[in-house]
Amino acid sequence: MTNHDRIRVLWPDHLGLARGKYLPLHLADRGTGHCISTFALGYDRSLIPAPGAYLLEGLPDVVATFDPDDVRPSWEDDATGVVVGHLDFRGQPYPVSARGALQRAIAAWAELGYAPKVGIEFEAYVLQPDGQGGWERWHTPRSFVYGTGRLADPTGLIDDITRTAWGCGLPLESINAEYDESQFELTLEYDEALKAADEAFLFRVLAREVALGHGLDITFLGKPFAGVAGSGVHVNFSLVDAEGGNAFHDESAADGLSALTKGCLAGVVAHHQGLTALCAPTVNAYRRLQPGELNGYWANWGHDHRCAANRVPEARGSATRIENRLSDGAVNIHLGVAALLQAARLGVVDGLACPEPLTADGFEEVNTEVASAPSLAVALEHLQADAALVAAVGDDLCQNFIANKQAEWERYLAAVGEDTPGGEVTQWELEEYLMYH
Repeated sequence: MTNHDRIRVLWPDHLGLARGKYLPLHLADRGTGHCISTFALGYDRSLIPAPGAYLLEGLPDVVATFDPDDVRPSWEDDATGVVVGHLDFRGQPYPVSARGALQRAIAAWAELGYAPKVGIEFEAYVLQPDGQGGWERWHTPRSFVYGTGRLADPTGLIDDITRTAWGCGLPLESINAEYDESQFELTLEYDEALKAADEAFLFRVLAREVALGHGLDITFLGKPFAGVAGSGVHVNFSLVDAEGGNAFHDESAADGLSALTKGCLAGVVAHHQGLTALCAPTVNAYRRLQPGELNGYWANWGHDHRCAANRVPEARGSATRIENRLSDGAVNIHLGVAALLQAARLGVVDGLACPEPLTADGFEEVNTEVASAPSLAVALEHLQADAALVAAVGDDLCQNFIANKQAEWERYLAAVGEDTPGGEVTQWELEEYLMYH
């Protein structure tokens, strides 16, 4: 930290937003307080007495601290360091913290003798000003899926994001144009679960701030535009055993997958509906989560099958992994990863049977009738009903999440009258989410 005169301490709130403070270097090691009732805030800055937010108990502080070894160069300037903070409340880890939930999930797997590894893939649209105070898709008519260079990135924005991320130690593995005009896929390298989530969390902030410096913006929102592809977040994960090997691989198995892998698949499929609200946490998310799309709508898995919610890519050996496709870009990365790891663990410890993989086309024919949810409201009901998942992720966190999201749903209904499952993106959604995700 000696090259910095200030540290930007960021942490994920209940909405997945990057809250924090700038601290002068000589005071940074003390940590810093933030009003705990931040965890009662909606996107519209309304406050509710959400469990664990202490709104009616004096609005005390939660304290953010960090490991100095985790400070990295910031994308802002050479004198600023940036780090992801850990939240404590009254001397104990704050139970509503998403990062804390991920640490608990990692510890729970460690008790079984495994260490989770994770890789995050983002999809996002670049935006340009629409001339009327709003935003529209960036005009890149020469772009095409898997496009690179100036055809997809006419002004060098993506080049700038890539090299800025590398300069900050954020390990981008690849970037390419995605399916629709102005849409990109941005993939980070595979790593230990907490490190990977921290880096993905910081990268999302970096990408938007670099874009704003170009007079543009980037949205990770699941379905910001009707008539074009949605944007997902794919969470790849595997487990390392005590000898350092990939515990998902078994060369003696016909498909190369270990019994542990099948247990994890059983867990994420069995808890698919409970996972949905945590991984798709906005009204807008359910415009993307529709049947017949390449997303995580159905509760299933498949060998290298992009229509399954849980895809097992063809690679084996050290690269064996599960790719969960349920989340979109509004997901709280730490919470989404924590929830998936816990659902997978429950499949193992509860001895759940792994269903058969999807072998049908996935568009007209699927192998299950169990789907994510038609709306955020129904997804919240599924989460409340999944007592095992709630207990594993953290009851305090889930009750805070549910209360805040129920209030969000009620604001939506008050504005639009009623929900139309799979309907068009509403102006309310754009005003509520677009500036934040």
